[in-house]
Amino acid sequence: MLRLCLLAAILCSCAAATETPTIDEAFNHLYDFDFPATHRALNQYISAHPQDPLPYAIQASADLFYELHRLGVLESEFLESDKKLADKKALQPDPQVRADLMAALEQAQTRASKILDDDPDNRNALFTMCISQGITTDYMALIEKHQFLSLSPAKKSNKYAQRLLKLDPHFYDAYLTAGLSEYLLGSLPFFVRWFVHFDNVSGSKDRAMENLRLVAREGHYLKPFAKILLGIIDLREKRPQEARQLLIELSNHYPNNPLFRTELAKLNTKLGREAN
Repeated sequence: MLRLCLLAAILCSCAAATETPTIDEAFNHLYDFDFPATHRALNQYISAHPQDPLPYAIQASADLFYELHRLGVLESEFLESDKKLADKKALQPDPQVRADLMAALEQAQTRASKILDDDPDNRNALFTMCISQGITTDYMALIEKHQFLSLSPAKKSNKYAQRLLKLDPHFYDAYLTAGLSEYLLGSLPFFVRWFVHFDNVSGSKDRAMENLRLVAREGHYLKPFAKILLGIIDLREKRPQEARQLLIELSNHYPNNPLFRTELAKLNTKLGREAN
């Protein structure tokens, strides 16, 4: 009897050790900027769920964050400067990372599109398309410097987000795209806004902040990302104290992320304060 109990314990231990990582675990690695661990978790998840389109979109997100971090695009000096953001000189991306990112986007969108052909209201597929188009927007605008061309995938991302929110107003992560769309449109020059239309978006920065704060409170996968975006906007809108509080929260939750620590230290120095 004792040997049977020991065998059962060993088998349970082995099963736990080989348990498939969850999407949440992959996102936790991503927000810690542990990109190898993110990809390992996603590869294991994909092996167990090969038809799920979402992990491929997250793979592309990891590749995008890796490049933005490597190229210094996520540093406050870059994001606060309209001149640097609008600079038409393209950055030098890693060709292999770009190829991996594009391949992951293709896998995500192919699977999501197939699901939506059969079930137009599939929330997971709509969310995948929303994320995929958002990644395309950011890569084109921030790395390739095709800001005007990036408006096309930005509009598509918002369209999927609006469809998702119409189906399920409590799918809080989708409000992130809605909020970004509001802020993006509200930041465009008037003569450009005249020709640009986003579904259910007026260009209100106040509404943008409300949507992002909602995700920061109620979101699931994208709650930390909403805080990152709120911090960036706070810095751009000259609200350093609010940005500092968000950086403190992010640093506490993701202590291994070097960017959060560095940006908090810079902001503390700027404000003449000690880090908490």
